[in-house]
Amino acid sequence: MASPSRFTLPPLPAVLLSIVSVQGGAAIAKGLFPVAGPAGTASLRIGFSAVLLVLVVRPRLRQLRPEQWRAVVPYGVVLGLMNFLFYCALARIPLGLAVTLEFVGPLGVALAGSRRALDLVWVLLAGAGIALIAPWQGQGIDMLGAGFALAAGGCWALYIILGRRTGAVLPGQLAVTVGMLVAALTILPFGAAIGNLLALSPYLLLLGVLLAIFSSVLPFSLEMQALRTMPTRTFSILMSLEPVAAAFSGWLLLGEQLTSNQWLAVAFIVAASFGATLTTAPPVGGE
Repeated sequence: MASPSRFTLPPLPAVLLSIVSVQGGAAIAKGLFPVAGPAGTASLRIGFSAVLLVLVVRPRLRQLRPEQWRAVVPYGVVLGLMNFLFYCALARIPLGLAVTLEFVGPLGVALAGSRRALDLVWVLLAGAGIALIAPWQGQGIDMLGAGFALAAGGCWALYIILGRRTGAVLPGQLAVTVGMLVAALTILPFGAAIGNLLALSPYLLLLGVLLAIFSSVLPFSLEMQALRTMPTRTFSILMSLEPVAAAFSGWLLLGEQLTSNQWLAVAFIVAASFGATLTTAPPVGGE
């Protein structure tokens, strides 16, 4: 009898550990911002993630057909921009709010094309959440940071759409690996120009490796493992908890405090995502 892999986890703990890993990676990223900035930090995350994935997957790039390249290149570009914009947001606003606003992107994909009255409830809940975050009286969160988070959410929506197209012509691990390579080539010029990468010490480079592991490699592996046995609907519902996990991680790891209105905004958008997922079961996974 073959012995099971010692690294295998049941699907529920695997997804929860993936969520915790991503938020821990975000805390590491904030520690790199004073030296590398958002561009340099995004370059480190994506660059090291690409290297690690290439070492594991060993893609044969010369064997990719033209139609596969046409699918994976836009997918990789959007993946790189999504991470860059999210870090630009994270440099200006708390982690919980950045993830909450970014989550509007996959929520929009979940509700796109819906004609049911029930789905209007989820749209209104999400809109109420955004309204609670907005500084209507001139005080509140940094609006440029909020704009970066919403732009990252737009890229997340495109990432989902392009990911489906790429997944139809490339196996999952190969698609993500080649996509990450394209993302690295997209973002590294920004990191080299404004990310102060040449000033990084060996310690900070080690943090970059840990960032890649916690934010990309480990979550991807855990999610792929969970999806082998977990229904897609259940997976999507659990992923709807990410804004709450981000808010708690920001409080616990970074000392970030949210106002009562901001916590209510997180709750509204999580409820909208949870409800949309429960009633339509869309794939809302992201990087």
